[in-house]
Amino acid sequence: MAAAYRICLLPGDGIGPEITAEAVKVLDVIGARYDVELTFTEALLGGAAIDATGSPFPDATRDAAHAADAVLLAAIGGPKWDTTDPTKPRPEQGLLDIRKELGLFANLRPVKLFGALAGASSLKPEFLEGVDMLIVRELTGGLYFGARARETDVQGAATGGGAGMLAYDTMSYSEYEIERIARTAFEAARKRGGKVHSVDKANVLESSRLWREVVHALHAAEFSDVELLDQLVDNTAMQLIRNPAQFDVIVTENMFGDILSDEASMLTGSLGMLASASLGDGTALYEPSHGSAPDIAGQGIANPLAMLLSVEMMLRYSFDMQDAADALASAIEEVLAEGWRTRDIADAETLPQKLVGTVAMGTLVAGRLSA
Repeated sequence: MAAAYRICLLPGDGIGPEITAEAVKVLDVIGARYDVELTFTEALLGGAAIDATGSPFPDATRDAAHAADAVLLAAIGGPKWDTTDPTKPRPEQGLLDIRKELGLFANLRPVKLFGALAGASSLKPEFLEGVDMLIVRELTGGLYFGARARETDVQGAATGGGAGMLAYDTMSYSEYEIERIARTAFEAARKRGGKVHSVDKANVLESSRLWREVVHALHAAEFSDVELLDQLVDNTAMQLIRNPAQFDVIVTENMFGDILSDEASMLTGSLGMLASASLGDGTALYEPSHGSAPDIAGQGIANPLAMLLSVEMMLRYSFDMQDAADALASAIEEVLAEGWRTRDIADAETLPQKLVGTVAMGTLVAGRLSA
């Protein structure tokens, strides 16, 4: 009897529905090739959910995510829903809520340069040789989930500064939260290059000092075979550009990881090439690292490869379909090696006839898989 897996699709906003369609196209080929039954349930998240229900994370989506074997999210957000009014819903809250609901505390973002795309990076090729890192970002703690509020600035008023507003956001981490994300990073490093950079701001932040203490204690107790290096977040931001090949696994807290992973995306030439997996206690969620790109939505020019690489991670981590994941990765490599490009990864050497849109790129990858 063929294996069967249920996938909850969250197309979201902007280019989301376009790249989701290409993911389904590729998954249909994989299902047929590997005799696996893949069924899809589509649900709302983000701006589209706000428009339809008033909530960025409706109850129906929560139920669909829990019922699935994996969740595949495209992208959410856009200027239509931008607001600084804390009483109004924002698409990003839907993403934070689903991560919390599913207990997804670890975000894995591989950053590997495809040889055919060396010219698309903003760095010179000689700085990119050997770049193959994994950023492990803590996903459910820190500033994004800490206490926050606005209140009258009493001190400012008392010192003659006027009775304006004071806003605060709280960064807090428990030992348990730090230990579980550090363990994820150490275990990943054992399967890779055996080196972990733990990134913090321990020269300033008390939460980072606890972070460093817990990471070192876990390393000494269980992972002494893995090389551990401490690095301040500002230095890491510089080193990602100066010498990116030095990194194997980077582990860091939520906000630092958010910023550093976007910076690292430019090593590959485009956010359109970076996938991610969010793992934890419940159903895993997979998504490209890029946003909804509302400026190009509906034009058929979005790069679907980050979405397809997220499918590759889903095959590996949720379905244990290693052969299928390898085949998909190889298909993407072959398409790029043949010179096919979407606009975001094109360079001066890209032939006009090799410049393709969203649907054509998905079809090319699906075709290699079929062959």
